[in-house]
Amino acid sequence: MSNIAYIPGDGIGEEVTRQGLKVLNYFNDKHDLGLKFEKFDLGAERYLRTGEIMPDGVLNKLETFDAIYLGAVGDPRVEPGLLEKGILLKLRFYFDQYINLRPIKLYKEEFSPLKGKGVKDINFTVVRENTEGIYAGIGGFLKKDTPDEVATQEMISTRKGVDRIIKYAFDYAQKYGRKPKLTVCDKSNVLTYAHNLWQRAFKEMGENYPDVAKEHYLVDAITMKMVRNPEIFDVIVTCNIFGDIITDLGAEIQGGMGMAVSGNINPDSISMFEPVHGSAPDIAGQNIANPLAAVLAAAMMLQQLDYPDLAQKTEAAVVDALSKNMITGDIGGDLSTDEVGDYLVQSIKTNEEGENDAEWD
Repeated sequence: MSNIAYIPGDGIGEEVTRQGLKVLNYFNDKHDLGLKFEKFDLGAERYLRTGEIMPDGVLNKLETFDAIYLGAVGDPRVEPGLLEKGILLKLRFYFDQYINLRPIKLYKEEFSPLKGKGVKDINFTVVRENTEGIYAGIGGFLKKDTPDEVATQEMISTRKGVDRIIKYAFDYAQKYGRKPKLTVCDKSNVLTYAHNLWQRAFKEMGENYPDVAKEHYLVDAITMKMVRNPEIFDVIVTCNIFGDIITDLGAEIQGGMGMAVSGNINPDSISMFEPVHGSAPDIAGQNIANPLAAVLAAAMMLQQLDYPDLAQKTEAAVVDALSKNMITGDIGGDLSTDEVGDYLVQSIKTNEEGENDAEWD
């Protein structure tokens, strides 16, 4: 049995995650998983109504859950960054979700913006350090709002933090990698202290993984290779800010933000799963948003909860929907958000019934 905290968030968040819940509830009923969901009112509406973003009582309650399923955060009525920092980053840091797992996988040939590159070429994973680096919030102002103002923001890398993300990446490459191969991405030619630590940790950790091929790219070089030769990558490990940047490039080469998914993971605590796209307030309530990333986030959550076969069935249903154009208008179909969710459940059901027939035969 697993308790899932459901945070639909803002804008299209509830519309798209509702489709993921359809899939999860189907598996829950069919396979008696014992998943229990509780919805949390966190986002712009709560903030505008009460002035609260993330009360301590809510954080304490979330500690009792096994995973978090998040929709989207952000609203034009609220100061930019306020909700993102107060909800998304707050949860990442509070639960020490030090791994940001971003699969970069092209599911349909037509979605590739890269000439001559298709499904077989764009299929790798970025493992991003998620709680240190320049996003740790170390810095401040001196003489603010004067001609002599100074602003500082420090990049923090601890040996513990670097070791654990690199170890996770090696383990991930060893278990799930296609080659397997692990690429470390940094800027060690300029960031000579922080990324010298990354280089030393990568080399030392790598001695424990003789069966995993190892390579290194500077961050500017890796962006060029992602566009020119994405097929050379298997698993990439990198720091917080570079991971943030290259995964957005990765989202574009896999077909756009509507296909991108993210897992914020602590293997020993509570992990959070979300589509990468924003809250899209301009189309909220119209039932036209693409729910595939939210459904793939649900699949990633199933994988983390130790239901890999159900995660694979969910991904197969997404591939089926894409192949038959049973998708929303933004990616070439004509279905509503709810209709896509219904189709995915039916696709999974048909697939499972086919499996049962095959077993009976």
